[in-house]
Amino acid sequence: MEGKKRVIALGFFDGIHIGHAALMRKVSDIAKETGLMPAVITFDTHPLNMISGKSIPIINSADDRAGLISRMFNIEDVIFLHFDANTMKMRWDEFIKRLVSDFNAAHLVAGHDYRFGYKGEGDTEKLKKLCAELGLGCDIIPAVVRDGITISSTHIRELIASGEIEKANEFLGHPHVLTDTVRRGYQFGRTLGAPTVNMRFDEGVLVPLHGVYAAKVYLDDGCKFTAVTNIGTRPTVGNSNVATVESYILGFDGNLYGRQIRVEFFSLLRPEKRFSSIEKLKEQILIDAVAAKEYFDNYKP
Repeated sequence: MEGKKRVIALGFFDGIHIGHAALMRKVSDIAKETGLMPAVITFDTHPLNMISGKSIPIINSADDRAGLISRMFNIEDVIFLHFDANTMKMRWDEFIKRLVSDFNAAHLVAGHDYRFGYKGEGDTEKLKKLCAELGLGCDIIPAVVRDGITISSTHIRELIASGEIEKANEFLGHPHVLTDTVRRGYQFGRTLGAPTVNMRFDEGVLVPLHGVYAAKVYLDDGCKFTAVTNIGTRPTVGNSNVATVESYILGFDGNLYGRQIRVEFFSLLRPEKRFSSIEKLKEQILIDAVAAKEYFDNYKP
């Protein structure tokens, strides 16, 4: 393949946590030192879905993973490979050789627990040995530990699912994020004096604990607002089993239908609950708005 040679981070990178950040920074450093193009190669869906036959929810969609890598580490070249039966059965050494032939790999960076190839037969020792044989650079990043816990996407998933967003964000190194195109909802919020923008998590993406969150909303023009974001099934006014994401954007008045926005979750204000009346719900929305504003008034990154 013609083109610029790459230094490539290898992994699934679900959530882009502080362990992944060490890989990304290494790739960026090597790119600056060598002139190689910094890149990330990953998969569109979780490999364990096919390998185990079980559905493992991912922390972020492919688009959000690419967005995080670009915003946080200035790595624009994020390549998603489709994980299918042929990929699953590929020999570990063939996978590395294809990175060279198809993507001009000149230097590879992986985490300490990186496994690849059929039945996970490839490991970091084999990777280092093959890279030496092929004349490739190779760096293996050690585990990143915080509070005695080795940082992993599995642990962060558990935190998000239980609503422990602040602790999850500490391990992520950034706020948990959802990007989506604003959809038309029930427009019920307008009748309460609190119009909301409606979003959804992609199929297969982890839905956090249902509840109300202090959040920041970023519009596609770069503007940023404080928001109260509800994740759930709207038990007071609806009967759907599909979790929706509704953000009441404080201080914003406008039409966002069809525009892409990003919601960053900072703290769980309260779990989702059913209210006895619409008036009680309306009162609570105002209380939640005050709580979100107070949270950010006292927030120290």
